[in-house]
Formats: sequence, structure tokens, C-alpha cells
Amino acid sequence: MSDRSPESTGPHRAGFACFVGRPNAGKSTLTNALVGTKVAITSNRPQTTRHTVRGIVHRPDAQLVLVDTPGLHKPRTLLGERLNDIVRTTWAEVDVIGFCLPADQKLGPGDKFIAKELAGIKKTPKIAIVTKTDLVDSKALAEQLLAIHQLGAELGIEWAEIVPVSAVGDNQVQLLADLIAPLLPESPPLYPEGDLTDEPEMVMVAELIREAALEGVRDELPHSIAVVVEEMIPRENRPADRPLLDIHANVYIERPSQKGIIIGPKGSRLKEVGMKSRKHIEALLGTPVFLDLHVKVAKDWQRDPKQLRKLGF
Repeated sequence: MSDRSPESTGPHRAGFACFVGRPNAGKSTLTNALVGTKVAITSNRPQTTRHTVRGIVHRPDAQLVLVDTPGLHKPRTLLGERLNDIVRTTWAEVDVIGFCLPADQKLGPGDKFIAKELAGIKKTPKIAIVTKTDLVDSKALAEQLLAIHQLGAELGIEWAEIVPVSAVGDNQVQLLADLIAPLLPESPPLYPEGDLTDEPEMVMVAELIREAALEGVRDELPHSIAVVVEEMIPRENRPADRPLLDIHANVYIERPSQKGIIIGPKGSRLKEVGMKSRKHIEALLGTPVFLDLHVKVAKDWQRDPKQLRKLGF
């Protein structure tokens, strides 16, 4: 599991670590790399995570429960405010906070805004994680490490560690797990061996569909997409060796004009979304799937409390 082969003779540790950072800082990719499988959706669009996905890392010496929060940002809608509330609530409840800062972007107002908030959380250990190190040379990386050290000094944050990682290149990912483990409380495992997430299957299926729907759409559309799985039922009268799971899901957008973007000419885009997401869903559930997708309009759902509740926020 780790380059330093963790000692299992000492006390076993288990607890919650959360990754924070502004949108698109590489938090979901890092979560997936540590768990070793896809438990959080990733996209080159910022602000794709909307739930606190928990990924579970099992080691001989420790169990790390990784909480991947939405990116903290300046909210423009009720949805944005609720996502920020999720982040702050999570910070108050975890054992370790990992602050993700991309190596290829200089520290900006968004990073400083989050760092100031973190400075107010006194007792929880904080690790600064420099992500996406595969995108920069050693000089740029050294400058970023120094800038992060200085940011901590300015705000009175004592970093437990500053760690450069590349989740894509699998560089120092296991070292990060080695550094988080000793900061967790002594505890038996919190989840059974073999569990990789505590997200309900229907939520994960909806997220995989949303990830496929996010690919290749115009800039203004990602935040307008929500997916709800209405039902997942085994097809009746199938032979035992050829099961089929019927999944019925609705893709919601905010305006009728967005419908054509999602569906595409003669339904080509929606068909592609179905094919891509079905592959991931079948890998997740380990069974063949028939996926029935419909596109519906939920007018201005990001600003409507009733609609937000209906869509699970």
C-alpha cells in the first residue's frame, strides 16, 4: 500500500480526512487515486462535486475515510450557498484537513480566502497538498512550495506537512496516505474491509451520468445539470446467468433552450452520454445495465428551494 510499508504492530488508527480547495484544484482526482478506484466524479469544469463523497482507504495500520467536499467559492445562487455550508460543516467534523493547491497556478484570492477560513480552525491538523505537479518543472514547484509556506506563516497556520503530489502520475500519492495516517485518532476500522465508499449506489449512478453529460457542453451549462435516478430494478424473467438491471434516470436542466444542447442533433449527444455512463455504471455495479435517460426542464432550479430539495440538495 505504501513505499514505507506501514507498521501494523502499533495501535490501529481510523478517522476522517477532508480535501478542501477552490474548484478544480484536483480534490476528486486525488480521492480516486488514494482509494484506487473511481468514487468521485472528475471533470475539467470547476465545481463538479456537489456531495461530500467518502472514499475509504484500507491499510494494515489505519483506515482513512476521505471526504471530498465541493470547492469553496463565492456563491451566486442558493445552490452555491448550500455547497459552501456543506464544506464548512465538514471542516468542523474531520480529524485532518488537506488543503489542495494546484502547482500550475499561482496562489490567488480564492486560495487566500480559504486559508483565512482554515486559520480559524485551530485544533485540526492541516496538510498543504500541492496537486498537479506533473504540469510544472522543478523551479515552478519550488516557488509554489515556498509561497505556500509563506502563506501559512502570514496567517498563523502551522502546516503539519507540505506535500507535492501528482494523482495522474501516481507520484507521492501513497506518501500522502503515510503522512495522514499518524494524524488520525487511535480507533478500530470504521467501515468493513472491502467497502470503498458509503455513497448510496443510486447517488453514484446519478453522478456518473452527470459526469458524462458534463463532457463537451458549453461553458454555461455544467451548473445547470442535475441528474436524479428514479428507479433501479432487475429485469424480470431473465436467466440467472444473464441478469439485466433497468435504470431510469432524468437529466434536469434549467431552461427549455438548453434541452437541444444535451440531446444533440437527432438525439446523438444524449445517446453518447448514455453509452459512456453505462460503461462506468456496469463497472461500478458489476452487472449489465439498460439505461433509460430523459431530459427534463426544472426552471431555475439552482435558485428555487423547493426544486433543490427535490433534486437532493
